[in-house]
Amino acid sequence: MAGMSVSEAPDLAFSVALTPPDLSHCLAGNTGIAGFHTIVGAAPGPHVGIVALIHGNEFAGAAVLAQLLRDGVRPARGRLTLGFANLAAFARFDPAQPAASRFVDEDMNRVWDPDLLASNRRSVELDRAREILPLISEMDVLLDLHSMLWPSDPLILCGTTARGRDLALHLGAAPLVVADSGHASGRRLIDHPRFADPMATATAILLEAGQHWQPESVDTAARAVAALLCSQRLSDAPPPSGAARFARVTQVVTAMTPQFSFVRHFRGGEVIAAADTLLARDGDTEIRTPHKDCLLVMPSWRASRGHTAVRLARFG
Repeated sequence: MAGMSVSEAPDLAFSVALTPPDLSHCLAGNTGIAGFHTIVGAAPGPHVGIVALIHGNEFAGAAVLAQLLRDGVRPARGRLTLGFANLAAFARFDPAQPAASRFVDEDMNRVWDPDLLASNRRSVELDRAREILPLISEMDVLLDLHSMLWPSDPLILCGTTARGRDLALHLGAAPLVVADSGHASGRRLIDHPRFADPMATATAILLEAGQHWQPESVDTAARAVAALLCSQRLSDAPPPSGAARFARVTQVVTAMTPQFSFVRHFRGGEVIAAADTLLARDGDTEIRTPHKDCLLVMPSWRASRGHTAVRLARFG
């Protein structure tokens, strides 16, 4: 079935405690790009973008953006762009098979390589990425809103730049900030050179707000959005209070065989105290912690071949 990976097979029972948000007032947009809205403040300032629905079944962030638009959000300065990316996949959401609408043809968060975007290859997600790229390329600061399939503590992925790390830590909107270089299977939106090039000035971070389809993930996304608007002085509301720990990925574990399996169901955010602890088997290969106090970042309980199974990270 299109839009589904092995790791998200529908034979698992997932709790869907959220109703998909009503986006009827959001679909037209005001930018010439469906689902994208730009609101201009009274004073000069940065262009801040907040994007939801890169994955069509991750709609906690979309609920936050829809409410902002319903409330008539108006930045104090600069420009604020709120966007709903993969509307085609979102339209397919079925609570009976909630994992099946992550995408239509391919993962939209693996298509942001400039050469791929400039190629002749076609898919629903690639065509949509090309449509919104001109607007993305104008943003000075970007927050990409996501949630997670498997149990995990909320976190912010900040890429590899110091400016991404500093912004994520400044927000204090999630208890953990993780620096990583992405996935072997393709570039994320935050990995586009506009944001990831060390010599660039624009900054992008990715919030993983918690588990899909849970009210707590909406709350976390709302705190992150409020913190971002405050940090860029687009809002004069008091910033959320909080502090985050910082960790850097030391190893990305990609499943190389269809037999990849963890020795138990690890939760994202777990810290394994001892080095050389067995975590998983990938065919005949053992996956072990490369160092002590090893942080497990978003372990996928059903990692399909060629996809990220877990990222291993070190604090500090």
